[in-house]
Amino acid sequence: MTVTIKDVDHVAALAHLKFSEEEREQLVDQLNAILAYMEKLNTLDTTAVGPTSHVLQLKNVFRSDEAGASLSQEEALRNAPASDRGHFTVPKVI
Repeated sequence: MTVTIKDVDHVAALAHLKFSEEEREQLVDQLNAILAYMEKLNTLDTTAVGPTSHVLQLKNVFRSDEAGASLSQEEALRNAPASDRGHFTVPKVI
C-alpha cells in the first residue's frame, strides 16, 4: 500500500488542516517511508513472542501503609501566611 497526495488531502480535510504543495509531498514521502518500515517489520518471525501490553516488564512497587508520626494542627499552621480558626486562609477565587 502506498500513500498518494489524494490520501493526504482526504485526511487533511477530515482533520481540517491545510498544507502547502511542498508539505503535502513531504507528508507523502514520510508516510510511505513509515509504511515501508512496517512492511519490513511484518517479515519478522514473531511466533515465539508472546503478546505484551508494554515493551518493558514493569512491576509496581508497593510498600505497606503504616501510620507514622504527623504534624499537629498548630505545627502545620505555624508557617502559614494566614489562618483562621485552625484552617489555612486563602484569597477568594471567585
